Amino acid sequence: QVQLVESGGGLVQAGGSLRLSCAASGSTFTIDAMGWYRQAPGNQRELVARITSGGTPNYAESVKGRFTISRDNAKNTVYLQMNSLKPEDTAVYYCNMGQFYYLPGAYWGQGTQVTVSS
Repeated sequence: QVQLVESGGGLVQAGGSLRLSCAASGSTFTIDAMGWYRQAPGNQRELVARITSGGTPNYAESVKGRFTISRDNAKNTVYLQMNSLKPEDTAVYYCNMGQFYYLPGAYWGQGTQVTVSS
């Protein structure tokens, strides 16, 4: 089993920045892909960014050029640096990890609220 613990959410003004972190513990040797999803009220959960075990990132069109995903395999941690935040980025953000190349994987974080005020 793998447990994920997120940190770093909060309230920020439009144009500001936040950095989310997600640390894995347990059977971390099984982890391949890592990523971040978000879910706003009334919306489906959507993939924001993912990163392969080799460090190749992919982003949703809505966050390209503003968000950066990275991972530290030694610490079993994935990060999401969010810059130039917009009110439409407001959502609960969930980290996700899995045993394979594709997401969503089997493991989810508890979610962290990101609120961007205009």
